[in-house]
Amino acid sequence: MILKSIFILLSILQLSQNSLVEFSVVRIKYSGGGDWYGNKTTFVNLFDKMQKDIGIHTTYKEISAGILDESFFNFPVAYIAGHGNIKFNDDEIKRLRTYLISGGFLFADDDYGMDVSFRREMKKVFPELNFVELPFNHPIYNIYYRFSNGLPKIHAHAGGPPRGLGLIYEERLVVFYSFNTDISDGCEDPDIHNDTAEKREAALKMGVNILLYGLLY
Repeated sequence: MILKSIFILLSILQLSQNSLVEFSVVRIKYSGGGDWYGNKTTFVNLFDKMQKDIGIHTTYKEISAGILDESFFNFPVAYIAGHGNIKFNDDEIKRLRTYLISGGFLFADDDYGMDVSFRREMKKVFPELNFVELPFNHPIYNIYYRFSNGLPKIHAHAGGPPRGLGLIYEERLVVFYSFNTDISDGCEDPDIHNDTAEKREAALKMGVNILLYGLLY
């Protein structure tokens, strides 16, 4: 465990010293009627925090692309969110699976309303897998900032605790799904959702952990 922690710290240090590479995230454009384009300031603020707190060189904002776009595989971390219906066609299903089993990582954040459609579509991508709840000692909760109780609760949504869910393929977490909290909203500019400073800071720190995990694992 100590050796693993040292390796992670050295990897983060290497990332922060590599000024030739700008880290970014690809936001998935999808059909079906859902608002894939929301949370416009989320990654502006997340990337700013990564640069200030860790020194990782990032782009200014995320890149938007469809799963079938040629550039999609250029990004180590993909992001999907929204309130409505998510729909992948057969080619998108096959390509997303290839992306994820080839080293890509997907961060899915339920803005409240995409849960049913997202689970349905991911079952098509990985019919052999089921979402599992990650234990609070999982590296995604401790990779840089420590979250001893798992995901922070940002917005009420369905009530009750937030849930950090994952799809694990061949012992690797390929999809992290934050449900019933809305990390993305918490990362936005403070005047958009009027979250407290404490909630916003928790969301930003959790967001940084998720992106770092996607980069390093």
